[in-house]
Amino acid sequence: MRALPELLRRRPAAQVLVVGGDDTSYGPPPAEGTWRETMLREVGLLDPDRVHFLGRLPYGRFLDVLRVSSVHVYLTVPFVLSWSCLEAMAVGCLVVGSRTPPVEEVIEDDRNGFLADFLAPAEIAARVADALYARAGLDALRRRARETVVARYDLRRCLAEQMRLIRSLA
Repeated sequence: MRALPELLRRRPAAQVLVVGGDDTSYGPPPAEGTWRETMLREVGLLDPDRVHFLGRLPYGRFLDVLRVSSVHVYLTVPFVLSWSCLEAMAVGCLVVGSRTPPVEEVIEDDRNGFLADFLAPAEIAARVADALYARAGLDALRRRARETVVARYDLRRCLAEQMRLIRSLA
């Protein structure tokens, strides 16, 4: 949210889709209200014709959003990597993620995605704006993102490895 004013300034035609509910899933809730309300108070009014809060979406609709998106911004503090990052990579959506340990386990900067400092809104805005500007030339990066997910996280392979582990412990 802190990167949005700068991103919207740099890319005047950009449309931003924000997916997710207003409830707190990880970490403490804000002192009052929701995190969206808290952040909007901080960053100021965002153009409602360009920034769209979609709320929670059914899985299929979320995948539709990823498929039409030029960039998926995935920011997380060191905790665990969310499935949404892997889903974005799997459908070939370019990910700009936070340079934090769980994300760095999957995204290699400038190889299969882009990384930015979690606490640097100007850097995040710049990486997203650059990715939007160069999007036609980033097909190889998107392809490598998908290849990363298929090679490391394919359900059949992961399930087979989990079953081998269970059998070895039994």
